[in-house]
Amino acid sequence: MLHAGASQVRTRFEHQSSARTSELITAEGDHLAHNYHPLPVIARRAKAQWVWDVEGTKYLDCLAAYSALNFGHQHPALVRALKRQLRTLSLTSRAVHNDQLGPFAEGLTRLVSQDMVLPMNTGAEAVETAIKIARAWGYRQKGVASNQATIIVADNNFHGRTLGIVSFSSDSEAKDDFGPYLPGFRSVPYGDQAALEAAIDDTTVAVLVEPIQGEAGIVIPPESYLPAVRDITSRHNVLLIADEIQSGLGRTGATLQVDNVGVHPDMVIMGKALGGGLLPVSAVAGRGDVMGVIAPGQHGSTFGGNPLAAAVGKAVVELLETGTMQANSRKLGAVMAERLGRMTDLGVVGVRQEGLWAGVDIDPELATGREVAEALVGRGVLTKDTHGSTLRFAPPLIVKESDVHFAMDQLEASLGDIRRFRTK
Repeated sequence: MLHAGASQVRTRFEHQSSARTSELITAEGDHLAHNYHPLPVIARRAKAQWVWDVEGTKYLDCLAAYSALNFGHQHPALVRALKRQLRTLSLTSRAVHNDQLGPFAEGLTRLVSQDMVLPMNTGAEAVETAIKIARAWGYRQKGVASNQATIIVADNNFHGRTLGIVSFSSDSEAKDDFGPYLPGFRSVPYGDQAALEAAIDDTTVAVLVEPIQGEAGIVIPPESYLPAVRDITSRHNVLLIADEIQSGLGRTGATLQVDNVGVHPDMVIMGKALGGGLLPVSAVAGRGDVMGVIAPGQHGSTFGGNPLAAAVGKAVVELLETGTMQANSRKLGAVMAERLGRMTDLGVVGVRQEGLWAGVDIDPELATGREVAEALVGRGVLTKDTHGSTLRFAPPLIVKESDVHFAMDQLEASLGDIRRFRTK
C-alpha cells in the first residue's frame, strides 16, 4: 500500500511515547488554535544543535526554528548578553534613548554595509516596515502620484502571514478567506528578469524579493537573476528590497545571500536569527536617503529596539563579524550536498542547496515530505516538510561534520525503511 513504510515507522515511534507526551499533545489540540501541524515531539530542553523531549530522547535539530537558531540553542555568548542586560534594563519604549540601541544599530549597519536601520520585532513586521518605507520614498522622493504606488513581488513568495503580506501571496492556504486584500502589488514569475522589467511602470516604487525562496522549498534562482534585477531597478529608479529573514545572517555561507551573488540592495530585511533564538528581533537596514523618509510618529513599535533585544542583536553581530559561522556553513554545506547527491536511488528526486540550507524533493510515489519527517523523528532527527514532498534541512551553523553525516545517514535509513515496508 502506498506510503505504508512511513506509517509503519511513525507507529513504531508512537508506541514508544509515554502517556505524558500524549497528554501534552492532547492539551495543545484542545486549547490552541490549530494554525500549525507540529511533529509529534514535545521539546523540553535544548543545547547547541541538540534537543531533548519530555521523555529524554535526544534529537539533532536540522530545522533550527526555520533559521531563527542559526547559532544553535542557548549560545553562551548570546545568553551572557541577555542575562547581563536583563539585570539592568529590559524595556523603555522609544520614548527615551537606551544605551544598547546605538551600538546595535552601528554594528548591524556596518555588518550589512547599509547606512541606517529601523528595528522591529518579528520578520513580518519588518516586511511591513519595508513596504511602508518604499511607498513613502515613492511619494516623497520619486514623485509617484498619491495612493498609486506599486511594488513588484515574485510568485510563490513567502514574506509572512499578516493581512498586508498575504494580499500578495500566491499560497491559497495563507490567503483564502482573508480578503479584502491590500492593493498595490504585482506578482511576476520568480527568476524571470524579463517579466519583472515588463511589469515596471511609473507607479513602481520597489521590487521585493527573497534571494532564495525558503518556504517555497529552497528555490534558488539562476545566478544571473539578482544581478539583473539590481541593474533593472537601478535603471528605472526603483528600490531593490532583499528579504533575508531566512537566507541571511550566515545561513548560506555569507552574511547575506546577496553577498554570494555580488548584489547590494537598497534595503535589506532581517529577522529570525537576529534574535539569536532567544527573543524576537528584526530590522530593516537601508540607504540613508531611503530610510530617512520616515519621520517621528509615522512608524514604530513599543518593543522594537528595546534594550534587551538590542543587546542580544549586538552579540549576534559580533558572532557574525568573525566570519566563523559563514565559513562553517560553506564547508559543511559541501558535505551535505555530496551526501544528498548520492541518494537518487533511494527516492531523492531533486536537491536545491546553498550553504547549510537544502530543499530535498522526495519521490511522491514513495512518500510525502511529512511522512519522511516523521520517520526521521523516530531516528533522532528533526526537520520539516513543505509543499507536499519537499524536506527542508537547515541545521544550526555550529554543527560538526559528524552531525551532518549523522543526519544524512538517518535520511538514507528512513528512505530505505519506507521503501522496504512499501514493497512488502
